[in-house]
Amino acid sequence: MTTLHERTGLSEGLASRYRTFMSRHAGLMPTLAAVVILLVLLIGAQIAFGNFIAPRNLSALLLNNAYLVVLAVGMTFVILTGGIDLSVGSVMAFTGILCAKLLSDGLPAVIAIPAMIAGGAVIGLLIGILVQYFDVQPFIASLAGLFLARGLAFVVSLSSIKVEDPAVLWLQRTRFTVGDWYLTPTGILALLTVAVATFVLQWTRFGRTVYAIGGNEQSARLMGLPVTRTKVLVYVISGACSGLAGLVLTAFSGAGYPLNGVGTELDAIAAVVIGGTILTGGSGYVIGSLIGVLVYGVIKTIIAFEGADPSWTRIVVGALLLVFIVIQRVIVARSERRR
Repeated sequence: MTTLHERTGLSEGLASRYRTFMSRHAGLMPTLAAVVILLVLLIGAQIAFGNFIAPRNLSALLLNNAYLVVLAVGMTFVILTGGIDLSVGSVMAFTGILCAKLLSDGLPAVIAIPAMIAGGAVIGLLIGILVQYFDVQPFIASLAGLFLARGLAFVVSLSSIKVEDPAVLWLQRTRFTVGDWYLTPTGILALLTVAVATFVLQWTRFGRTVYAIGGNEQSARLMGLPVTRTKVLVYVISGACSGLAGLVLTAFSGAGYPLNGVGTELDAIAAVVIGGTILTGGSGYVIGSLIGVLVYGVIKTIIAFEGADPSWTRIVVGALLLVFIVIQRVIVARSERRR
């Protein structure tokens, strides 16, 4: 039998290990909280509806939100540096209608698709230059990008343009099935984007620089890191991801439309924050952003199952966002006290 002294020593040792883990991995807590919320939502929906956790329903979750996953990946890069990008929804609309227009004019997909992604990257480059070289606040610079991209979308066309190119439609209509599970090429594109971004952020010098800038930009400069180039490049990445999301959404809907993506930038920001990326920068994970998108998608699906007004999706996501911002403030406050 263990003595009281041994039990006390054991409990103190466990408490010490817990405190050490929390201090070293505090940035993981919001992401783990998002995972817990996702599991609770899935289990609760299964209890309520009985057939919610079905292979086809879960497969559709990724299919319906693939474009948002791609947008959230680009947004994660920007927020990790302490910035914000409000242009992503409008850039997605512009690149989508541009692709549809180019295809309807007879250009092959091998030209139209790179052109739309390049168009998104150029708008991201302009925003990055405004932020870094003209010292414009990211909110204002990306707001200018939002108006620019939306205006360009209306310049291309005032109405919807149907896409009939078989290569683009193949991205959505093709199903790779395993039993009752299925995956579309658009879903594969979204998962590949997450995988590449995870590798870049976790195992490359560029990724470490992104985290360093978000943690303390002045220290990053003193360390000799390429701060200027990196801050411009994260907006280019966000713009390119918006262009890719435009392709995914165009394939999903079968048409380009200049009013696509209105308010989608807020959905992307919400997904990134719910996934655990701290708004002040320096802490977060692309996998967390994927979890955030899945949380958003599950909430939207539950409300559809209930037959409730879709506006409840915004209400619930807004409430979750408030909770996660409070969690982030607690984490930041604790990290500052430890310093």
